[in-house]
Amino acid sequence: MKRLEKQLKVLQDHLSHLSARTEKARGQTRRRLRRLERQTRVKVERTMRVLEPKVRQAVAEATVIARGVRVGVRAGVAAYREEGRRRKL
Repeated sequence: MKRLEKQLKVLQDHLSHLSARTEKARGQTRRRLRRLERQTRVKVERTMRVLEPKVRQAVAEATVIARGVRVGVRAGVAAYREEGRRRKL
């Protein structure tokens, strides 16, 4: 009986030691996770701040180019139609 009580005490001591190590590891992991989340959030915000003006400028340039292409296509169609009318006359 004494031997079982001794084994039980050893197991309880071991369990308390493991639980203390677990709590410490949890705390470290929690801190690390918060730091990583903060770093990620800051990096994304900086990237957005840098890229947003460039994206807006690219969209504006694409709009201007598309407008020019449409005008050119209309002019080409008009010239083609006019050429067809000239041949018939």
